[in-house]
Amino acid sequence: MSENRKAAENWRLATKLVRGGTNRSQFGETSEAIFMTSGFRYDSAEAAEARFKNEQPGFVYSRFANPTVDMFETRMALLEGAEAARGVASGMAAVNAALMCQLKAGDEVVSARAVFGSCRYIIEDLLPRFGIKSTLVDGTDLAAWEAAITKRTRAVFLETPANPTLEVTDIRAVADLAHAVGARVIVDNVFATPVLQKPLQLGADIVVYSATKHIDGQGRALGGVVLGSEAFVRDELTPFLRHTGPALSPFNAWVMLKGLETLELRVSRHVENASIVAAALASHPGIEQLMFPGLQSHPQYDLAKRQMSGPGNMVAFRVRGGKAAAFGMLNALRLLDISNNLGDSKSLITHPATTTHQRLSAEERAKLGIADDLLRMSVGLEHPQDVIDDLNQALATIGR
Repeated sequence: MSENRKAAENWRLATKLVRGGTNRSQFGETSEAIFMTSGFRYDSAEAAEARFKNEQPGFVYSRFANPTVDMFETRMALLEGAEAARGVASGMAAVNAALMCQLKAGDEVVSARAVFGSCRYIIEDLLPRFGIKSTLVDGTDLAAWEAAITKRTRAVFLETPANPTLEVTDIRAVADLAHAVGARVIVDNVFATPVLQKPLQLGADIVVYSATKHIDGQGRALGGVVLGSEAFVRDELTPFLRHTGPALSPFNAWVMLKGLETLELRVSRHVENASIVAAALASHPGIEQLMFPGLQSHPQYDLAKRQMSGPGNMVAFRVRGGKAAAFGMLNALRLLDISNNLGDSKSLITHPATTTHQRLSAEERAKLGIADDLLRMSVGLEHPQDVIDDLNQALATIGR
């Protein structure tokens, strides 16, 4: 570990987010440089050979590593408290790489049932094609985890709070069960953000993010990141990324670096706004059920308080009147945007049953609590009363 990295680990969060990983060129720029290059030159044939054999430090090809991407990876590792990190092209590239780089035919994976729809595809459809068995469990049921995790389990996957119903899984308890049989725990921490929850401190081995969400925070660029131990990143993840190619663009890495500078400030306001909006909706007569980890009505409220420093900015709720009422409300909105993205500065809302989780059967959606009247909202940075006013006027149109 470099002396600069050791010093940076002692910085406080805000300083890490602004300065972590910065590596200035000979020009002394204050904003991180964008190294928009696919390749790199060598002073000699011997130098090229040494770099390819990892005997000499330096960059070889931007599919393998790039200076701007390296700055983003270093800053993310400092933020997460991880030994190492690798940036990738999207959040799903991160999930796929974190799983596939360490699994082989005959291995078993146990996953929470309530995860993003594309994660379900990888776990349910893709992994079994390679002879990897997958089992889905109720993420809130520790007995179900214990029954499913066996000596053949190689990896455990979960996201908490979960998409879209915001159920919360006990990371430490699941990690204890997994580690007892030598399995690794992978946590998709996108809803919580690295500011509000630290899975590695709770026993997780690997953390993945869609940096597209809060890390960018303004709906501009795709990106993802995988974080874990130095040995895992060096020996398993990096060879997989090098030879399969889900590389993060240097420009997108630069966008993410700029997003990280304001992440703590934005997340704080996101949480404040979401708490106000959720409290306002909780007693609305047009709401059948509201799900928000910051309210005592949430079934895992106490757990969320223990393992998160804030409830996040995601709010889910069911409207009275079924799918027609849900669609009617969405179509009546004037301020909020209908979008399946989240973590944006703008408030966004979507209908999971027909968007993010549409590929699941009606029966499976019912098991997950993804009813036809369920809406998932990402509360943004607008004034919360304007968001509440828009929701109220849209709810008032239902049934007219």
